[in-house]
Amino acid sequence: MRSFVASPMRHGRLFLCGDAAHIVPATGAKGLNLAVNDVRLLAAALAAHYRDGDDSGLDAYSEVALRRVWRAQDFSNAMTQLLHDLGDGPFGRALQLSRLDYIARSTSAARALAENYVGLPAEPGF
Repeated sequence: MRSFVASPMRHGRLFLCGDAAHIVPATGAKGLNLAVNDVRLLAAALAAHYRDGDDSGLDAYSEVALRRVWRAQDFSNAMTQLLHDLGDGPFGRALQLSRLDYIARSTSAARALAENYVGLPAEPGF
């Protein structure tokens, strides 16, 4: 269950998107969504650059994209710990069951899980 994040997602005029910039464990089901978001952000930034000479979107691309990437990394990591036996023994298994029980009993925990699973709102201005 490999994870990777290139930070920043830009080097000069080279911009990284999708798996070239970040890899998330499949448990969170976020890889394609992150790639599409990267392309959406970069396309808008490139359009503004070539249409208006405005580089603000290009300059902010990495920072804006990485906010969502790190949120997805955290969620995918949490889902992996929640759903898989990682060999942590009885203590780890008890923590896992406690987390599952908390989600089942808490509306707030269930709502947070659902919000992260379904996705986050788009960034303003992009």
